[in-house]
Amino acid sequence: MSHPRTRVIVIGGGYAGTVAANRLSRRAAVTVINPRPHFVQRTRLHQYAVGNHHASGDYRKLLGKGAELLVDTATRIEPDTRTVHLESGGTVEYDYLIYAVGSTATRRFTVPGVEEFAFPVAEFEHAERLKYALSNLDADAMITVVGGGFTGLETAGELAEQGRRVRLVCSGAAGPTLTERARRATHERLSSLQVEILENARVTRVGPDGLALDDGTVLESAITVWTAGFGVPELARSSGFSTDTLGRLLTDETLTSIDDDRVIAAGDCAAPSGDPVRMACQSALPLGLAAADTVLSRIAGDEPADLDFGFNGVGVSLGRRSSVIQFHERDDTPKDQVHAGRIAAAVKDLGLKAAMAGLRMEALRPGIVGFPRGGRHPSNAVARTEHPSAAVSTEQLSERSV
Repeated sequence: MSHPRTRVIVIGGGYAGTVAANRLSRRAAVTVINPRPHFVQRTRLHQYAVGNHHASGDYRKLLGKGAELLVDTATRIEPDTRTVHLESGGTVEYDYLIYAVGSTATRRFTVPGVEEFAFPVAEFEHAERLKYALSNLDADAMITVVGGGFTGLETAGELAEQGRRVRLVCSGAAGPTLTERARRATHERLSSLQVEILENARVTRVGPDGLALDDGTVLESAITVWTAGFGVPELARSSGFSTDTLGRLLTDETLTSIDDDRVIAAGDCAAPSGDPVRMACQSALPLGLAAADTVLSRIAGDEPADLDFGFNGVGVSLGRRSSVIQFHERDDTPKDQVHAGRIAAAVKDLGLKAAMAGLRMEALRPGIVGFPRGGRHPSNAVARTEHPSAAVSTEQLSERSV
């Protein structure tokens, strides 16, 4: 007598959700709920905005045969009935749910005018709107990028390399989580592209033709790009799950919700032991695989393993011809080892391509993709939270890196 396959719903078709769905696809009936019919390469949206990359992928090539795509938006999770309610009005039931909604531009803007006049680049539609605005902009018009995290640095570099006049405004330092050597290399590259950098300058208002700073300075700007702050969708919190202050689902070290052992988180929206890892493609893939392995262990009646993966470093693209790569210990502590220039740009681009290749490989042969280990252990949790890089501000949450 055959038994029905375990039903797994994956909410979110980004890096974490897609790779988790692929790993599960041979052992379960998997449905990925995603609001778009195409995969979005978040780490390339600044490229899409200036017109030098499509920043998307075909789910027919990225999802395994055992996983189906449902183009819709989850509006509520009911754990008692194991049901997900959809924006279209329908519902889907699950045996296990992987919560992989990712992150996006914060919806709680405190600066007047940002929502009305600024251009975020956190979502595909945001980048599409910015791309259209740039296509109708005079070549010598000033563009202001607000935010000194990786998204701000990369957007400023991409625009400037295209010959645009660019100003970068940061409330603190440009590249606050970079080492001194990496920040110096970043400043040198942006200066060579004639980017005007204003550090320790807080924006108090954004208008259609410019922005104001806290010292009373008014800056003219034809377009203001806002990268200062990422948030997490409210789905978990509004569905009654325990979350951290940013909205990430609180889990144990197996990525299982502290409220429900049928709900497992992955990627930017996970807060294991209240100690979330850095928001990055580099962590989304391992967390997606670990979440899938937790579900597979439970299906098999085994005890899931604790999360264990390690970082390699961060790469900041500053246009197509230069990047800055900062190497890290496995626990994400920065080393004083930095490479910059054309070779670094090639390495950064290779990392982005490798992430997509990993999704395709896991779709073809679930279980084949691995990741570095040795950085995430309960014994070093205190060291992680006490390290200066663990104190993450809203602006620093705009980091996106491989």
